[in-house]
Amino acid sequence: MAEQPLDVLVIGGGVVGSGAALDAATRGLSVGLVEARDFASGTSSRSSKLIHGGLRYLEMMDFRLVAEALKERGLLMQRLAPHLVRPVPFLYPLNGRGWERWYAGTGVALYDAMSRASGYGSTLPLHQHLTRRGARKAFPSLRKDALVGAIRYYDAQVDDARHTMFLARTAATYGAAVASRTRVLGLVKESERVVGAEVIDLETGRRFEIRASQVINATGVWTDETQAMARERGQFKVRASKGIHLVVPRDRIRGDAGLILRTEKSVLFVIPWKRHWIIGTTDTDWSLSKDHPAASSSDIDYLLEHVNRVLEVPLTRDDVEGVYAGLRPLLAGESDATSQLSREHAVAHSVPGLVVVAGGKYTTYRVMAADAVDEAVHGLASVQGRTAGACVTESVPLVGADGYQALWNQRRALATQSGLAINRVEHLLERYGSLVLEVLDLVAAEPELGEPLPGAEDYLKVEAVYAVTHEGARHLDDILTRRMRISFETFDRGVAAAPHVAELVRGHLRWDADQQERELQHYLKRVEAERESQRQPDDHTADAARKGAADVVPVSRIAEEIESIESMEMETP
Repeated sequence: MAEQPLDVLVIGGGVVGSGAALDAATRGLSVGLVEARDFASGTSSRSSKLIHGGLRYLEMMDFRLVAEALKERGLLMQRLAPHLVRPVPFLYPLNGRGWERWYAGTGVALYDAMSRASGYGSTLPLHQHLTRRGARKAFPSLRKDALVGAIRYYDAQVDDARHTMFLARTAATYGAAVASRTRVLGLVKESERVVGAEVIDLETGRRFEIRASQVINATGVWTDETQAMARERGQFKVRASKGIHLVVPRDRIRGDAGLILRTEKSVLFVIPWKRHWIIGTTDTDWSLSKDHPAASSSDIDYLLEHVNRVLEVPLTRDDVEGVYAGLRPLLAGESDATSQLSREHAVAHSVPGLVVVAGGKYTTYRVMAADAVDEAVHGLASVQGRTAGACVTESVPLVGADGYQALWNQRRALATQSGLAINRVEHLLERYGSLVLEVLDLVAAEPELGEPLPGAEDYLKVEAVYAVTHEGARHLDDILTRRMRISFETFDRGVAAAPHVAELVRGHLRWDADQQERELQHYLKRVEAERESQRQPDDHTADAARKGAADVVPVSRIAEEIESIESMEMETP
């Protein structure tokens, strides 16, 4: 990226930034993507893992947003990422007779109709009305007095961190230059126009300049901070809303579908997730550390209290395997309550050469990316007379999508050829799609990699190795938290698995003994800091406890250099 000017530089490796890089690259533009930490390390790995139209937005009369999201849901399931996005049934419990069933049923019927009208909804079953007995048959853990009936409908779910990483990887296959652990220190301006960015490679400590005709700020909840680098006021502000999720083992709740429950503030989901349940989310204003939002004890109590209102056997703190917290980037200024802020997105060319995209929801990332690149292309045309092709991402499958269904049909043969159990092959297919052949090649070359990973037996050793050889993982935290979800799917938060993973990947990442120990100690400190934050009564004390573990860096001198840079920036008026 430093060697020659780019057409477009995208700042931010979340779902929108990665989507924008793919969009721009497939229009024939030269593209760079930089991310300060790991891909999806912020909001894009800490969602409810749902690809959905947003049933509650119908109640807000936001029909355009719902229709747009339902179309994107169908595209992802059928064409763009069928290996990563799959259907999930939900029950909407009814507490009143007559009026509520008619009201809720009408809303869900409209949801189905809009899905079918999008042209991509025919693969999901239509909703069904259930009696109390039918609902409790589908979800035996529901208390008898918690409902009089229910409506069953379908949405979809995704491993958000893997999907975002696949977007970045697909962008790279179309020629985008993609770099994680590359922090933007400032924007470069000439005659009031943004013409690039000054960055530091956190892996080596090298600082360099990237020149670009257009820069896209896709930094989510950090939008205002990135905008400030241009030394200009932005056209809109982004407000952070914290949402936390609990993860509990599947056997703690008996049910074959998810739940969507009303709360006094918003909605609460109980979502099946492999051998676990995800319960969330909260929706509270957050003005503290954006790098590592912390879940407090009161957040956890809030979720347990609300979900226990409908469960026959209440959950306790001892049932909680994992907790994760994320920040929604909401466009500010419309309401004092974060739950009422818009999930619409906005794009602005607030400074010549700098496009800002903010707001929105995970499901509509592709539309947000297309709008941002449209604005960048307009800037290219006005300054250089450059043109670019129209957006084509509606018909560009992510890597791993092509051939996925054929390989799924051949999964028994793959199991026989690889020597793995068929359930292991299915697990790999649902995480890698047709790229499973690359994974199985590693196992064929080194059969020991086909063994379960100690401390996290749902995964295979090969997945840790593949994460660093093919998926851009640079650190232990990247592997345990985002390439695999061990950090919130095990009661010990991945502590037992961590040394085994470090040993598996050290050679591939060229770690010496000191770096291997540094990686391991960082991960253990991070886990302990998160546990401590979850024992604190409120946001401020939880945030202070979470700050007890800093981000990992490859060598101490880089940490010292970064601290020096940040102290200089603080002293500069």
